Amino acid sequence: MPIPQPPFTVDPRIVLPVPAPGEVWTVGAVILNADGKAFAQKRSPNRRLFPDSWDIVGGHVEAGETLLEALAREVEEETGWRLRHVRRSLGTTTWTGDDGAGLRHEADYLVEVEGDLGRPVLEGSKHSDHGWFGPEDLGRLKENRRPGEFLIHDLIARAVRRSPQ
Repeated sequence: MPIPQPPFTVDPRIVLPVPAPGEVWTVGAVILNADGKAFAQKRSPNRRLFPDSWDIVGGHVEAGETLLEALAREVEEETGWRLRHVRRSLGTTTWTGDDGAGLRHEADYLVEVEGDLGRPVLEGSKHSDHGWFGPEDLGRLKENRRPGEFLIHDLIARAVRRSPQ
C-alpha cells in the first residue's frame, strides 16, 4: 500500500527540528505575495500573548501533530488559505512570551499558499487587522514591541530581502 502524501510539498533541503519530550513548540509561516511583500496580521488588543502586535501566521503545535501538520493547520485556520509548498526554513528560536506560560521553541518557514491573497479570512476574535509588508514597511512591525522583541520584524525582513518570486 502506498504511503499517503501530504497535501503540500517540502523543499528537500529543509531539515526539520525534532521536538524533545515536554518541549512546547510553535510554528510560523511567512507568506509572500506576487510583489514580494510578506503577510502579517495584527493580534487583537485583548490577546493575552503579545496584544496589539503584528504577527506572522502560526501557533502552537498540538499534541500528536508534527511541525508541518501544525503549520498547514494554522495557515488554514488563520487565513483560509491552504499550504502548498514549504520553500525554506527561516530558522528556529527559543523565546518566553509575556503571558507567563514559559519557554517555547519556534520553527519558522517561508511558504507558498493557495487561495485568494487579496481576501484572507482572519480569525476575528484573534486578529484585528492585516497587511502586506515590503522593505519600506518594516518599521510598522515594531509597533507595541520593546527593543529586543523584534522577532516578527526580523523574520519578515529576512524573507523580503532574500526571496525572489
